[in-house]
This record gives sequence, structure tokens and C-alpha cells, in this order.
Amino acid sequence: MIHELESVVLTEDLPEYGLTRGDIGTVVLIHRGGAGYEVEFVALDGETIAVVTTLAAQVRPIQHREIAHARILANQIAA
Repeated sequence: MIHELESVVLTEDLPEYGLTRGDIGTVVLIHRGGAGYEVEFVALDGETIAVVTTLAAQVRPIQHREIAHARILANQIAA
């Protein structure tokens, strides 16, 4: 079971939010006993990118010995 404030990994792309499989977010709300989650995705500088309602199958817990990878969002314009 995934818990509130737990980090999770996307299992599929969510192009409407600029998110891709493997992006890491934080569960901020659990729907119907774990049938779905409200997940916040935050850039490394602290900016909230999206808060997304997902089905349980669209996220998974972080596994042992996984490592994060940084990327720039495709819809971002360099300053």
C-alpha cells in the first residue's frame, strides 16, 4: 500500500502534464483506499509542475537502489 507523503514513480507517460514514465512525485491524497492517488510533481528548484489524479496502476513505490535522473521539461523555455 502506498501512503500519503510517500514518493512514487510514474509507470506511464502523462503528456498532457509534460510528465514521463519514471518521473517522481509525492502522494498528497489517497482515493478510495488506494484505488487512486493525488500526486504532486515538483521540479528540483521547488516549483510545482502538476498535481495529478492517477489510478493505482499509473504509479508505483520507489524500489531499493533506484536513482533519480534530472531532465528539463519539454514545454519549458530556457531563460
